[in-house]
Parts: sequence; C-alpha cells; structure tokens
Amino acid sequence: RISQFQQQRRQLQVLKRGRFDPLRLIPAGHFTIFILSISVSLDLVFSDTLPATIGPCDVPKPSSWNPVEQSKWKSWQQLGNMATTEAMRLFVKILEEEDPGWYSRASNFVLEPTIDVQMNHYSNFEPITENGNSFAETKTITAENGSLVQTQDKDVISEGLGSVVIYDTWISPPITGQNPKARYQHGAAVVQEKMYIYGGNHNGRYLGDLHVLDFRSWTWSKVGTKAVESPSPVNIAPCAGHSLIPWGNKLLSIAGRMKDPSETIQVKAFDLQTGTWSMLKTYGKPPVSRGGQSVNLVGTTLVIFGGQGANRTLLNDLYILDLETMTWDEIDVAGVAPSPRSDHAAAVHAERYLLVFGGSSHATFFNDLHVLDLQTMEWSKPAQLGELPTPRAGHAGVTIGENWFIAGGGDNKSGASKTIVLNMSSFVWSVVTSVEGTVPLASEGLSLVVGSLKGDDILVSFGGYNGRYNSEVNILNPSCKLNLQSNITEAPSAVHNVTNTTRDLRSEFEIGQGKIREIVMDNVDSKPTISECEKTNERIIATLKVEKQELESSLSEEKLQSLQLKQQLLEAETRNAELYKELQSVRGQLGTEQSRCFKLEVEVAELRQKLQTMETLEKELELLQRQKAASEQAALNAKQRQGSSGVWGWLAGNPPEYTAIDNHA
Repeated sequence: RISQFQQQRRQLQVLKRGRFDPLRLIPAGHFTIFILSISVSLDLVFSDTLPATIGPCDVPKPSSWNPVEQSKWKSWQQLGNMATTEAMRLFVKILEEEDPGWYSRASNFVLEPTIDVQMNHYSNFEPITENGNSFAETKTITAENGSLVQTQDKDVISEGLGSVVIYDTWISPPITGQNPKARYQHGAAVVQEKMYIYGGNHNGRYLGDLHVLDFRSWTWSKVGTKAVESPSPVNIAPCAGHSLIPWGNKLLSIAGRMKDPSETIQVKAFDLQTGTWSMLKTYGKPPVSRGGQSVNLVGTTLVIFGGQGANRTLLNDLYILDLETMTWDEIDVAGVAPSPRSDHAAAVHAERYLLVFGGSSHATFFNDLHVLDLQTMEWSKPAQLGELPTPRAGHAGVTIGENWFIAGGGDNKSGASKTIVLNMSSFVWSVVTSVEGTVPLASEGLSLVVGSLKGDDILVSFGGYNGRYNSEVNILNPSCKLNLQSNITEAPSAVHNVTNTTRDLRSEFEIGQGKIREIVMDNVDSKPTISECEKTNERIIATLKVEKQELESSLSEEKLQSLQLKQQLLEAETRNAELYKELQSVRGQLGTEQSRCFKLEVEVAELRQKLQTMETLEKELELLQRQKAASEQAALNAKQRQGSSGVWGWLAGNPPEYTAIDNHA
C-alpha cells in the first residue's frame, strides 16, 4: 500500500501539470477516497485530510435505526459508483478550494526526483530537507529546441536560493505558506522587500483580499485588514484592473473595476502600520471611473492615462493627481496622443518622460510606442529599433535603470511568450528569454515587480490568466542591468530623432541567431577557457541545426495545411455548384407557379365579366317583367271600361252589338 500510494502521488503530480489522463490513476475495481470535509445532517464529519485506499463497498447496508452508519455507507456507495474521471475532478476541485497550497506541500513527500518539462527556459528549484537543512534541488531545464539540458554544477552553489545566479531564465523559487487564490488583473507593489498583492479577478468574481510575500524568507501570509472606525462606515469594495502604488507607509489603490462602479475614480489607502483601509478625499475634477488604466508615480504626483470606462468606453485622457494636495488636474497635451486603449503598460524615464506601449481597443491589439514629455506635455512617436515585439495587451512592465522589462500579455489568440526589454534611451528592443506552451509567464493580467536577491535586482511575476487562473510566483535575474546615465536627459531631441543605437555588448555576444550571456559566479573565474568556447560553439551549432530541422518541419506542416485548405476550398466550390443547381431548380419551379397564378388570375377576370353580364341580364329581365305587368294592367282596365259602356248603351237604346262594333272600330 505504501508503494501504491507513492505511485499515485507521483501520478497526481503529473495530473496537476495537466499532462496526465485521470482515467489511468485509479485501478479497475478500486477507488481512492480522499475525504476533506463531508458533513451530514447529524453533524457527522469524516476524516479531514487523511487519505486512505479502500476497496469497493461490499459492506451490508446498516439498519435504518442507525442513521450515522447508514450515512457513512451511503456516501461510500456513491463514491464507489462514481465515474473515475468525475471523481478525480471532484477531488482536485475540493483540494483547490479548501487548500490552494496543497500541491507545493505534497511535492515535498515525493521520494524519487521528477523531471519537469512544463515549459522552456524554466528551472524548478524545490526544497530538499536533509539533516534539518533546506537545499535547492537542481531540475532538468527544457531548451527551446525541445532537448533536455542538465543544469551545470557551476551555475548553482548548493546553499539555497540565494546562491542561484542563472541569468535571463525564469525559475520558480521554493515558497512556503499558503498561496493566495489564483487571479489576474490584480495589483502588486513592493515595500521593504515585501510584495503585496491586492484584489483581482477569479472566475468573474472580484477579490478584496490582501496578501504579502516576504522576499527574505519567501513565505506567503495573508494580511488582516479592517476599515477605519468612523460615524459613516467606509465600504471597501473588491475590485480588479486597478493600480497599486506604494506611498510612504501606505498602499494606494487607484481606480479599478467593481461590481457597483462609482461615477469617478476612487483612491483607497491601506495603512501598513495600522492595517486599516480608508477612502481618501480628493479635490478638483476627478476622472471618470475606469479599469485597465496605467498609473505611474512621478515625484509626488500620479500620472493616469487611458483605460476603459464603466460603460466600456475606451479612453486616452491624461490626469495628474498631486499627492500632497490630493487635487486632480486634467492635462491638455500637444501632439498626436495614443489612440484610446486599455490594458497597456507605461513607464517613467528620467523623471521626465512617460512611455506607453501596447494595449488594445475592442477589436485591435497594439505594439506601438508613444512618449510624453512631462515638461512640455507633448506626445511623440519615436522609431522603434531592434526586434519589434508582437501586439499585446494585459502585459506588465517594470524598470531597472534605463531598461524597461515587459512580460506576459496576449492577443486573445495566444499568450506573449517572450520576455522583452526596451532601452529607454535608444528605443532598442531586445528579447531577454522565451517560454513555450501554456505557462503563467505567457498570461494576461499578471503582475511584475522588482525584488532583491543577494543585492541583485530581480523580476518577480505573480498570477495571470492563460486559459486557467494562476497563483504561481516566478523570478528572473536579468543580465542587462545598465546603470548608465540616461541619454535622454542629456539630449531631449533623441525622443524625436533616434540616432544612437549602440548598446553595451560587453556582457553578451551574438553568434548567428543565438546569444550567449555571461554567468557571473561567486568565487568562480568568469573567463571561459578555449575548450569551453569550443563546446559552446558546438552547442550553438547543434541548436541551430535543431532549429533548422524544426523550421523545415514547420514548413512541411504549413504545406500540408495548405493542401488541406485547398481540398476544403475545392469541396466548398463543389458544394457551391450543387447549391447553385438547386437554386436554378427552385427558380424554375417558382416560374411555373407564377405562370399558373397568372392563368388563374385570367380565369378570375373572365368569371367577373360573366358575373357582370348576368347582372345586366337580370336588370333587363326585371324591366321586361315590369313592362309585362303594366301591359296586363292596361288590358284589364280596358276590359273593365268595355263592360261599363255596354250597360249605359242599352239604357240609351243602343244595342250591345253596335256598341261593341263601335268600340272595335
């Protein structure tokens, strides 16, 4: 049973990474019961976290007089009859809801090391406990060409995470404590080597919790919050798409989407000392409420640009909030402003220039770069050099010196896999590293902050959404940390006319399309030997060959796809011809019916004429009948007159025959 349980534990790890079929986890005829919390009507609570492997339910049904045992038996019977796939999903779902950090702790009990092939350029360092000391375990890294490259011993000194000096590679550090709920469109800020995470969106629900990650111990903890006691209670509503800005001993939450949005932007403040939330009162004309805007701290002012209003109206207005007077000011700018957009990234260079990159409208994703001179308040669009990034929205960016690092984002089709950097003096883009597959670094709505590791500035990402909500923390130690004086401060005209594209390439050199970056080690000579250079060249050549093969394979796939599309087009044309024939047949039938209808209309017209003729005949017949009646009446009258004249004639001495003869005459 112990070996079986260990095997199922390893299989469950693979399932957690999304690369395992849950149908293979449970043997036929058996069922693995993991009961976290099941309450019955009699407050019966099963074992809280104890996993047990039990066979099928063959126990006779208890008596109905024992409701507790009957409830147990019924639950056991239902679990045993449940489909294995549904049972496994239910198990993982309950784990995620009850204990989001279960997997990070469960992985510590795996006896055999596993190979993590979740993503490229991704080193996993999981803690190994030995004699009470925690060490970082070196895992296999997947290169871009798909081959497995074992991490060299010279890259890592086995004294914990603090000694890891691998540059330009995203790694997942060992973290303790309970992870926050997976989310995206949250706010993140760093105060005194601690990263604070506030709000966000999970499954369409806005969050209002606050968590902190201590960079010194790499431990998560939840921050208890409360509202300021006042006669009128303050309602701190959960939100997403807001901006979190550190200001003194406070965290400022600006704007954001809420369930019941306000008419104007709200500014909330969290006091790190008292642990209380408050709503700050502002003056002037505040901007309309929005989400997906950019907020940057410049001196003692906040610069707010763009976003999407509560009625889904895209914005490109510019506002400034003076944090000393808490007064809003709408700025009238010169030049051509960026088109209305949201979910873009913005950075401030030399305390004078505001750079805006990317974002999206309702149907378009951008990769343009705009610069606002905060002294003249004039927009410009400089020429971008180097490897131009793909259009994206929902990305995050931070600055180190004159370098602007950007990670994540997407275009609703795929996530942006490349972590890029812009030299804000020369406007030259470079690729820091790239990941493959559906990984948190290729997510929309992730956060990116600057942390510290043994005195080095590192990039720390958290959360995001790429088809699933993430709660992972990843770090990257960039090699290009140039702290040179900005060329923009010396020559403001460089914003409009970029002529200096020279970069400091001392820390890297290019061979073909590959890059070899110098890895600086403590107490290790960084000068490579000739044999190491030859090996490096051979590795690069091998990598290029593999990439060539991949490109040829991709070309073959594209040709095959093209043939398939041609076949589909031919089928569509054939189907179109058949439909055209059917249309012609229907048109013929319609013509026949129209002819028939015309004939019927002619017959109806003829019948109407006959009907009118019959009416005329009826009128003539009626007239003849009247004439006949009149004639008969006249004859009757004449006969009556004849009879009266005979009597008077006889009295007068005239014989009747003579009177009749006279009348006849």
